Amino acid sequence: MAEEFKATVLVADDNPDNVELLREVLEAADYTVVVAYDGDEALLKVAEQNPDLILLDVMMPGKDGFEVCRRLKKWEQTRNIPVMMLTALQEVADKVRGIEAGADEFLTKPVDTVELQTRVKALVKAKIYRQQVFEKNALLEKILNRYLPEEVVAKVLEDSSLLKLGGVRDFVTVLFVDLTGFTTFADAVPPEHVMETLNQTFSQLTKILADNHGTFDKYLGDGLMAFFGAPIASDNDALNAVRTAVEMREAFQALKNEWGEGPRAQLGLAVGINSGEVIVGNLGSERLMNYTVIGDAVNVAARLEERAGPGQILIGETTHTLVEDLVAARKFGEIELRGRSKP
Repeated sequence: MAEEFKATVLVADDNPDNVELLREVLEAADYTVVVAYDGDEALLKVAEQNPDLILLDVMMPGKDGFEVCRRLKKWEQTRNIPVMMLTALQEVADKVRGIEAGADEFLTKPVDTVELQTRVKALVKAKIYRQQVFEKNALLEKILNRYLPEEVVAKVLEDSSLLKLGGVRDFVTVLFVDLTGFTTFADAVPPEHVMETLNQTFSQLTKILADNHGTFDKYLGDGLMAFFGAPIASDNDALNAVRTAVEMREAFQALKNEWGEGPRAQLGLAVGINSGEVIVGNLGSERLMNYTVIGDAVNVAARLEERAGPGQILIGETTHTLVEDLVAARKFGEIELRGRSKP
């Protein structure tokens, strides 16, 4: 049976009698109580104990309650801990100072014990609920990042209206990668060996893709598709795509060196890259959708990858125009692409 949660409350007050009164009331309500007698000690105890609630006296030596609260709300690690300020001050201006410092609640001295217990219970409950929501959101984001590009997840979490079918016209650079010789390799080894090889390869390739700000689209059996320029565009998307291809080729060769002789020695990496206007958006159904790109530029990139040999990177004419001052490339000549009437 799981141990029942017991909330921790920090009481910060320079008056020992007030501290003992608050401790007695809170421990009777089954809270764990931690105490501090000045502002500096309060900050230290927060760092050590990470309490679920802080009862903070306003008038303390050294750093007063306003300053302590202001610091706690400034720090990312402590800003979500609720703070109840205890004060004998009656002026509205003092409460305004507390609000500006980030206080969540106020309780006027002398403290009414029933009101204290009620407000403490409400604040602790709210803090636990916020923590649960935060943890669930963090888990959801972690899960989404397994299936969607990080940039797409960030935009969706900012604006849920992006979770709808359809797309917009945009200029992107599309990249296709494929393992050459894979069919022969897959016929010669157990399926477990095939899966291990693909996972090792994709682990390397997708890291390079992310490092160069590419958007992962999908796995295509023994290959993958990605694009650059959406949902976040930069001035060098085409160059990022070419750099990604070169780094992928180098990483795959390093993998092959690790594998050594054997069936995997025959594998190669072929890449096709092309730039142009496409439709970028969500394709599929309301239940299952894929953030992808559609258009002739995509088809050309795919056909270029089909024509590329082991270790080759074929880039379209538009991509070459965008990177020709920065990339050393050799003209391949006109080639017939499947499904296109013009070379």
